Amino acid sequence: MDITNRQIDGGKAFDWGRTSEDYAKFRDIYPQEFYDKIVSRGLCTKGQRVLDLGTGTGVLPRNLYRYGARWTGCDISENQIKQARLLAEQSRMDIEFMTVPTENIEFPDESFDVITACQCFWYFDHERVAPQLARMLKCSGKLLILYMAWLPFEDDIARRSEELVLKYNPEWSGAGETRKPINIPDPINRYFELADHEEYDLCVHFTRESWHGRIRACRGIGASLSEGEIASWEKEHTELLRRIAPEKFGILHYAALAVLNKK
Repeated sequence: MDITNRQIDGGKAFDWGRTSEDYAKFRDIYPQEFYDKIVSRGLCTKGQRVLDLGTGTGVLPRNLYRYGARWTGCDISENQIKQARLLAEQSRMDIEFMTVPTENIEFPDESFDVITACQCFWYFDHERVAPQLARMLKCSGKLLILYMAWLPFEDDIARRSEELVLKYNPEWSGAGETRKPINIPDPINRYFELADHEEYDLCVHFTRESWHGRIRACRGIGASLSEGEIASWEKEHTELLRRIAPEKFGILHYAALAVLNKK
């Protein structure tokens, strides 16, 4: 399903379903520290019911499943949910996955202890979503927003790969990340209040193949370019990594989280 937003990539259409197989293979990359930051706050643990928005291939619920929460994952893309179900079934995880836009999610009042959104919160219509999330959360419920991105101004491999994405998709707005707290949109602030936030650095380990796949699975390449454009990019990026990257390397990232209480 094509998504178009004038504030994202200059309005260029993208469809995560086009890159679901790559997403499943190459974007399950969060280090254990990323999950420890969540669990140490008492979130997504045994006895809690958790709704994961924009779940993609179910990376968050699958990696946090062992901590005992009961998970439901929702995503607008049927292909993403197909991969999520397949991966969960392969690991014998009892996770409910649903294909539905976040704006259309309907559960009874106070259904969830935690609602999570990882790498996706800016895609939503916040005016529509904010009251719905507040309604579906319990009185003591938490909204957890998560993000992780490479740092191109400090990591040369990330910078060079990013430059090549921009060569093929000049309007891609995912470039130029720097450390910063997660921005909370005004409609969300009307229903929630910020309780906690943290920003911290991570080194994420890759091989040439897995980094190439990670970049191909990004919005600026696999989700939006034509097959011919992707093939040309692949040839250039493979050669670039052969020249500048060892077989195994780390990429400097920063991660951020924001925990919000229901008002």
